[in-house]
Amino acid sequence: MTEKNCFGRLFLTLFIAWTACAGLHWLPDEILGFSIKKTDMLSEIRRRTNDVPVADTLLSNMQAFIPFVPDSAYLHSADSLVLVKRDSLYLSLLAEMEKDTAGLRIRDFSAGHTGLRRFFNSLRHVETMTRPVRIAFLGDSFIEGDIVVADFRAMMQARFGGRGVGFVPIASNVEQYRPTVRGHSKGWETHSILSDRSYEKYVLSGLSFEAGSEASMSIKTTNSYPGLEAVSSLKFIYSCNSQAEVRLTCNGAMDTFQDVLPATGSIMQYEALGNFTDGHFLFRNAEGLQALGVAMEDNTGIVVDNFSLRGNTGIVWANLDENTCRAWNEIRPYDLIVIQYGLNVASENVNDYTWYMANMEKAILQLQLCFPDSDILLLSVSDRSHYRDGAYRTIPAIVALWNAQYKIAGQTRLPFWSVFHAMGGEDGMARYVKNNWASKDYTHLSFRGGRKIAAALYDALLLEKKLYDEVEEILD
Repeated sequence: MTEKNCFGRLFLTLFIAWTACAGLHWLPDEILGFSIKKTDMLSEIRRRTNDVPVADTLLSNMQAFIPFVPDSAYLHSADSLVLVKRDSLYLSLLAEMEKDTAGLRIRDFSAGHTGLRRFFNSLRHVETMTRPVRIAFLGDSFIEGDIVVADFRAMMQARFGGRGVGFVPIASNVEQYRPTVRGHSKGWETHSILSDRSYEKYVLSGLSFEAGSEASMSIKTTNSYPGLEAVSSLKFIYSCNSQAEVRLTCNGAMDTFQDVLPATGSIMQYEALGNFTDGHFLFRNAEGLQALGVAMEDNTGIVVDNFSLRGNTGIVWANLDENTCRAWNEIRPYDLIVIQYGLNVASENVNDYTWYMANMEKAILQLQLCFPDSDILLLSVSDRSHYRDGAYRTIPAIVALWNAQYKIAGQTRLPFWSVFHAMGGEDGMARYVKNNWASKDYTHLSFRGGRKIAAALYDALLLEKKLYDEVEEILD
């Protein structure tokens, strides 16, 4: 019996396998929103043509000091010579330090390094202030569920006092996943600045809620972080009301408050004082009631509000209503507004963010107009990776966007801090995923990763405060 020659069959099998692998290599980066991991049989020998020296390039940009040049915008409010002297003192003190915390310090583009002056002054007097020092943290899904913010809040409150989670919107699409507070609401219609511009009077939450004839909201503290177990103030914040009645039961229904909410067409708050671990608000005759949220906090120490809004690029803040924000500022003034966006801006095929710079500068100018007594700190985009040449690497668009944000800080004279470098610079996200500090979408942090970023930001702020205090002491 003669043996069959299987060479042709083997060749056909190998050809089919090779064709399949080649086809997998030419798949698009995404299908129906899902990232595709490509196959590249030549990944080990292929020359990389798109490598960008991310860490070295960006860090050298950060190290370059851009001196303050006095212009007419400052001459009417401050002595330009004093501002130049402040810059000189700041740099001299910085040079005396043993190291520059691996390039993770804040770069302040303001005149005389005064971009955080009001915030640091408030921290110096936190124990004698008649209100808490408030920080607003603006961001997208990067800080959703209190990632980063929860640990930053805990560190600030441990250092400067205060308790509580701060502001909580009436409803949220991640309320069941947020470990720092438990909330539930019923009977509300949600308006978002991202999708509904018919309602114009938004504030920093970017959300407004309209009640039906009867509506409710429940909120409860947690012990997931220090300082969250109980608070001394429970506030309901609303923007419009004609006849609503409120019944507030607290601490497992042991305490009850019942009132008619004052009628208003502007932002007001209803506050209960005591010792609270939970609260249930029930509203009757609530037609026309428009609410923003509830705050659980102390009226001393530090309060950090998380204003995360999934899908937000930050440029929507150019549409903030000045009068509404001023009314909000009357009851809830901020000493510092932290801005962190970018994940919803960066696109793999886009490296020119001139359009973003122009729109974000408008948004920052509107924030400064709406909150004139608040300092603003701009944070960079975080790292994000895609699969290329057999490994997960930083997306080049992140580099381009980082440069755009750095220029925005310079042009608007804001302090700037690099989340990208706090993650380790180039390919930092890949390292975060390997350490279980980020999810395997190579985009979002886990709470463990958020703790790393929060600690780095906290250290950078305290370092900047130390430099600021020493400059002030010398000038005095």
